[in-house]
Amino acid sequence: MVSKECHSLPDEYFLADTDTLARQLLGKILRRTFSDGSSVSGRICETEAYSQDDPASHSYGGLTERNRAMFGPGGRAYVYISYGIHCCVNCVAGPEGEGRAVLIRALFPLTGREKMISLRGCEKWPEDRIKRSLLNGPGKIGQAFGLDLELNGHPFSEEPLRLYDDGLTVPDEEVSITPRIGITKGAELLRRYLWERA
Repeated sequence: MVSKECHSLPDEYFLADTDTLARQLLGKILRRTFSDGSSVSGRICETEAYSQDDPASHSYGGLTERNRAMFGPGGRAYVYISYGIHCCVNCVAGPEGEGRAVLIRALFPLTGREKMISLRGCEKWPEDRIKRSLLNGPGKIGQAFGLDLELNGHPFSEEPLRLYDDGLTVPDEEVSITPRIGITKGAELLRRYLWERA
């Protein structure tokens, strides 16, 4: 359910330390609008925090052409290609120059579900598999939201990719903090935030 009182997150929201931002983003809404006017959206239910002192972070070795957006202003998208296949999206945590970002790992689908299913090519999947697997990974989000590298550095306050707050609060008792998954360095660090009720 989405409230009618949606608003973009203010710039200062993204100045929080990376782990705080990863927790705060749970329950917020990511929406993509396409050139034909259609859109898809989902509520964030899983995030991972990354910072320059973290060996698992793309910014660990310093500024490169690939990770440049990660060192930009907070509230921008850092989009990269994973395993040469799908784009993954992160939210940069400010202030500028610190190489911090939050990976958006999973969403609960809200609007545009049929379009997401089409973009993911899973029209023939059984319903229980679609419900379980549509947006439960960063590469799946990239595919379902039609993300590409042109959105790298994009401000989340502007179309076509925006982050919204509709006033929903995720209680602490519904959040688990665990080690991140799919990495080998820094794998012991508790920097994955999971909204279990979602």
